[in-house]
Amino acid sequence: MQITITSSFWMFLLIVMLALQLLLILILVIKPILRYLVGLQIKDFLGKLLSDKYTQNLMEIWPAGKRISVLNILEIGLRSQNGKIVTRPIGSPKKFPGFDNLMFSPRLMTRLSLPENAQINMQVTIGPRAKKPMTLNIPIMIGAMAYGIALSEEAKKALARAAKTLQTSTCSGEGPFLPEERMEAGNYVLQISRWAWGARTQEQIDSANMLEVQMGQGSDMGAVSIEAAEFEGRAQELSGLAPDEMAIAFPAPPGIQKQSDWPGFMKSLRKRSNGVPIALKLMATGHLEEDLDAAIRLGFDAVIIDGAQGGSHATTPVKQDDFGIPTLFALIRAVRFLKKHGVREQMSLIIAGGFYTPGECLKALALGADAIYMATVPLFSLTHNQVSKVIPWEPPTTLVFYDSPSKSKLDIDQAATSVVNTITSMVLEMEEGMRALGKASLKELNADDLVALDALSAEVTGVKRMY
Repeated sequence: MQITITSSFWMFLLIVMLALQLLLILILVIKPILRYLVGLQIKDFLGKLLSDKYTQNLMEIWPAGKRISVLNILEIGLRSQNGKIVTRPIGSPKKFPGFDNLMFSPRLMTRLSLPENAQINMQVTIGPRAKKPMTLNIPIMIGAMAYGIALSEEAKKALARAAKTLQTSTCSGEGPFLPEERMEAGNYVLQISRWAWGARTQEQIDSANMLEVQMGQGSDMGAVSIEAAEFEGRAQELSGLAPDEMAIAFPAPPGIQKQSDWPGFMKSLRKRSNGVPIALKLMATGHLEEDLDAAIRLGFDAVIIDGAQGGSHATTPVKQDDFGIPTLFALIRAVRFLKKHGVREQMSLIIAGGFYTPGECLKALALGADAIYMATVPLFSLTHNQVSKVIPWEPPTTLVFYDSPSKSKLDIDQAATSVVNTITSMVLEMEEGMRALGKASLKELNADDLVALDALSAEVTGVKRMY
């Protein structure tokens, strides 16, 4: 038996050696041929590249791309395909002026930093003058992302579960009310939106910790529509629309036909609210002070201002790129206006649009915001460690969008944990920054803790320049 095994082994080794020799011979023979053929192709390509006139040259796309960008070329193609409105996910790719040229400036000798184990009070109260204000453990709130219009049920449940763990709030967004989301959430913000279902039932309002009247957001306002085919399924059922009925947004929530309807609308909503805060959500524009003046007169408990960096799912490039004003400018104007009218301490100010780092959040809080609405960060966190389920053939967001066939692949528990980890990490960094400044509470943080690197940032914010 031992002899048979030994013979078989040597036979196998011989075959392997012969195969390797044959492979080596093939490589030696084929390699020059392959090099010759590839060389001919490259020579032909370079010859055409360097001799064809520009109008017939493949590299025509290079100066075109330098002039109008690859994104512009892509969207021209999408428009050419069917002649319909183009809608982008997430938000504008434009780089707006932001918080980058502001730096924290701790006092090293006249104010000591806090020890590593010092507890930092990050708690915030939204709507302090309401009968039932909403208290959050951290100043980061999960922003409005709509069920059906944007996100899947799985994604909404994961976000709600994460918000409850973090002891912060999550927002319904402008889509139909999703009962499972409310069951998962702790503090729940219900949006009174501009769609047919936007008035909400009394039962839905009773379940909310805050109401949010939506008149606009970072890259969307006004009347828009959604094809029935993009909305079909459970979201369409919960909306109350017929299977073939297009969803159409109104200029204002149901009940507002003209400006004079606002006082009656607010009186009715206040009665239905049972004492929870009522917030107004706005796209930040050059007429921000007019909008804030109306908010004060109507008695809103909070305002949510979404700067131009804010993203909205499936909105047009013209609204994303060419409407609104940047978040930093909107924040400063809002703080100054509310202080001027003596309501800054009574009306909560929530800022949104383009917040991706702990530093940006902490700077906004120092400049006067009470809390930060954050959407893109938790949205991308949902898919962490799950992207391999769809890439390379689909983007990671197909795991979370309502109209995606891949949405059922999202593991809700894992997604919720990823969101919790991301925001926990951000808050820990914010607390470290507070300790470095020698501040134990958000109430101690202010614009004097900042310095501006350039004249524009100093002029806009009122903080001192570094020179």
